[in-house]
Amino acid sequence: MKLDVLCMGEPLLEFNQIPDRGKNTYRSGFGGDTSNTAISVARQGLSSGFLSKVGNDTFGRQLLELWQREGVECSNVEQHAEAPTGIYFVTHDANGHHFTYYRSNSAACLMRSEDVPTKLLAQAKVLHLSAITQAISNSFCDTAFAAIECAQENGVLISYDTNLRLKLWTLELARKVIHRTVPLCDVLLPSLEDATALTGLENPEAITDYYLKLGAKLVVLKQGDQGVRVANGKKVCEISGHAVQTIDATGAGDTFDGAFLSEWLRLGDPFVAAEYANAAAALSTMQYGAVDSIPYRSSVDEFLRRKL
Repeated sequence: MKLDVLCMGEPLLEFNQIPDRGKNTYRSGFGGDTSNTAISVARQGLSSGFLSKVGNDTFGRQLLELWQREGVECSNVEQHAEAPTGIYFVTHDANGHHFTYYRSNSAACLMRSEDVPTKLLAQAKVLHLSAITQAISNSFCDTAFAAIECAQENGVLISYDTNLRLKLWTLELARKVIHRTVPLCDVLLPSLEDATALTGLENPEAITDYYLKLGAKLVVLKQGDQGVRVANGKKVCEISGHAVQTIDATGAGDTFDGAFLSEWLRLGDPFVAAEYANAAAALSTMQYGAVDSIPYRSSVDEFLRRKL
């Protein structure tokens, strides 16, 4: 099977806090950054697949059903007989959204290099992964590098999100692994917050220059409601953010990644793709849930038409 984008990482069950007159109410859903990206790709009309392990439990079965409903190829996702599917909670306050994870020794942590379906990977156009993929366990980190090597050997493009979670590893180790991965990327998708923590730089121009010099071929710096900066060493484009009524930014960066990769593959223009992804991410913040909030292409197109 030939896929446009093959994603790998840890899928999770989500419990997202919903304002309810002081009550502690949570809505269940799905998450996991690269799983969200695979769904985002599918909702933009391109083909995607997902690589991981889930538990042989209710949550794992629900995730498999989710991918099947969304049209995400998941035949290579193994259900582990003993290890569980990870879960996380999202809480909200005046400072934004916050994550609490229960993923230690999850099924995904047990991914090994030999679990990578090399034939499927070799036929994909893009391999997408994130730093979370590398942070959850040493074995998944090794698996990620093995998948990147296989992809490069077969001419598959590498997409990488620096998604920094310091609850999973130290900043020193994160910086070491992430900056080892950056030169292997065809497209790097950091957030401004992550990049500042990793480089010590705050200026968007300095950050994109830093990562281009480190070896990334294309840097797409996500700046939340401030927009996006896209640079490839020859051209730079600054894209303003969209003013929307944000209620939950959970998964907005993942939505952006999937929308960007879809439009980039469709049109071949990373600057136009970033415009489209910027709109998709803005739309996703107007609804609760990492997956429920991911817009379909028709909604993004309509949003952009209204902005003209």
